[in-house]
Amino acid sequence: MEQAFAQNLMQAAQAVEQQVDDELNRLEKLTESDIEKMRNQRLETMKQEHKKRQEWLANEKLTESDIEKMRNQRLETMKQEHKKRQEWLANGHGEYEDLPSEKELFDITKKSERIVCHFYRESTMRCKIVDKHLEALARKHIEAKFVKLSVDRAPFITERLNIKTLPTIALLIDNIVKDKIIGFTDLGNHDDFSTDVLEWRLGVGGVIDYKGDLSSPPDNNERKKKITVFGKKPKTIRNGMGGDDDDDDNDAED
Repeated sequence: MEQAFAQNLMQAAQAVEQQVDDELNRLEKLTESDIEKMRNQRLETMKQEHKKRQEWLANEKLTESDIEKMRNQRLETMKQEHKKRQEWLANGHGEYEDLPSEKELFDITKKSERIVCHFYRESTMRCKIVDKHLEALARKHIEAKFVKLSVDRAPFITERLNIKTLPTIALLIDNIVKDKIIGFTDLGNHDDFSTDVLEWRLGVGGVIDYKGDLSSPPDNNERKKKITVFGKKPKTIRNGMGGDDDDDDNDAED
């Protein structure tokens, strides 16, 4: 019995000794870079643990009154968001509307802070491509009013905004034309661009609440583009609905 116990004890000691030898061998093979990496990982772990502890301590100090105040603030925010949403829906947001004349566009600017207006001509095929994408985005982004206006029914605005290429999408914020998407150049310069790319471009213009990465279009993430629109930054049209400082000289499509 004693001999068996001694043998088991010896085997256990040898196993521990082997583990120690293995660990020593592993440590001997570590480079300075490996050691530095391990040190940094441990330091980062300690930082995260400290952060969690501080958050826990902060929460522990909250009184019932503090929690109730936070709850009421959140509830008020939700009420305001719901009220704003109802106002948008009452003003026709959530739909893609074809305006009968340019007068209606002026009326809409008095009710809606953010407007996406597609200037089109029925005979221009690329305008129909834009229609398909804007119909989908109008339902998704009710924070903006999506409309279309035929250039044949809007001679005054077409001239004042210097619209020469169709399709042109004007992005209005607080009755000011902040940006324009002229043709498909900003959308990859081809007809089969995705709705996501147009959504991103509207987000760059600030006319919708875009949740993605504004620094790069979703179809071109590998290019790692900075906040430019395929080579050019979005423009602000200083004179708003009353004029345009863009001197683009492209001919309008028939």
